[in-house]
Amino acid sequence: MVALIERPVATLPLPRARFTALVIAESTTRRAEICARLRGLGAREVIEAASGREARVRAQYEGERDLVLIEGGLTDGPTLPLLADLRLAGWRRVVLLTVRDDPYAVRAAISAGVRCYVVTPELATPEPEPVLSRYRPRSGSPDEMSAREVEVLQLVSEGCSNKDIGDVLGLSSLTVKSHLARIARKVGTGDRAEMVAHSMRAGLVR
Repeated sequence: MVALIERPVATLPLPRARFTALVIAESTTRRAEICARLRGLGAREVIEAASGREARVRAQYEGERDLVLIEGGLTDGPTLPLLADLRLAGWRRVVLLTVRDDPYAVRAAISAGVRCYVVTPELATPEPEPVLSRYRPRSGSPDEMSAREVEVLQLVSEGCSNKDIGDVLGLSSLTVKSHLARIARKVGTGDRAEMVAHSMRAGLVR
């Protein structure tokens, strides 16, 4: 598990000389470029997907499932639940390409099973604005949730008070309040019901 800054795609760690890869990127040009690089590095088969929905279908490929290379920021849904589904489908290694380098995003991605987190300026091109619910994040997004914040959210969704959350997780009341304040900034609301509703739509809590 590593976090890399501006590391070229051509030097990504690969599972073996011949491997199967799933590439998920909305941009046709960018996806073709990544696929070409992977084939040049020895990929015996490269499966392409332009969205999270398409990726879930193509992930059921009958054969070795070695490497997923995904660009963050897909507009048809949050990235982390998609990564969890791909790992459940048997894809063993996940590489995330993103322009985000904040520690919350890195921690959340690694908690979701990402083996390599690559921050690259090559992706810093404008992307279409995603359609969001009325609980629009004011700063950050649900994809940036840390594993601890997801645990706090899950307990909030179960109706736990701040004291209950602290008892379950072994945290002080002040620490619980700090986690809730960060969550509120990321989902755009401090109301507990709205916070849970937004996170359930993002697939972060059950």
